[in-house]
Amino acid sequence: MTPYETNGGTEMKKCAVCCLAVVITVFMIANSVSAAGYPPAVGGTLPDIKLSMPKDMADKNYLGLGIFGFGSFKIPQIKAQLVIVEIFSMYCPYCQREAPNVNQLYAKIEQSPALKGKIKIIGIGVGNTSYEVGTFKKKYNVPFPLFADGDYVIHKMVGEARTPYFIGVKINPDGSHQVIYSKLGELGSVDQFLGLMIRLSGIQ
Repeated sequence: MTPYETNGGTEMKKCAVCCLAVVITVFMIANSVSAAGYPPAVGGTLPDIKLSMPKDMADKNYLGLGIFGFGSFKIPQIKAQLVIVEIFSMYCPYCQREAPNVNQLYAKIEQSPALKGKIKIIGIGVGNTSYEVGTFKKKYNVPFPLFADGDYVIHKMVGEARTPYFIGVKINPDGSHQVIYSKLGELGSVDQFLGLMIRLSGIQ
């Protein structure tokens, strides 16, 4: 083998290694973008969502955040075994139509001695100001806490999910959490949905 052939083989090997490195890098970047571009996956955890502390004392008590709480909080800090998060918009006709069903879900939970305090519901109004969220809450008599996401920060964190989008988050005794449900669309049968949440979360 001539020196030229030896050097050529070495250069080919170097080229192959460089190409492989580029492919791996591109794959890792693509995976990173893909992971950030989708709603929270079942079996995973929530992104680092921060919500403003409710001003309403009843909402603070419902979430178990303490009467003197201020600033912001994270969903896993809610005192519950399961938190159902509705991603909605006051301008979404499907969300408007679904509002009575979600209210009914809340009522069934609160009226059940076995579930009250264990399952909590919150709503996040994507692209909605505090005023718009308040308007939606008043118009549809929403009994659970709603939070504004007027600048779409949270919406981007949950993969810009279309609305209504429901996420079930199981809160473990050690403070950790796990997404057990993540789906676009209406609840369907309230009883069936509640039964599914109970089964997936393991609430006794």
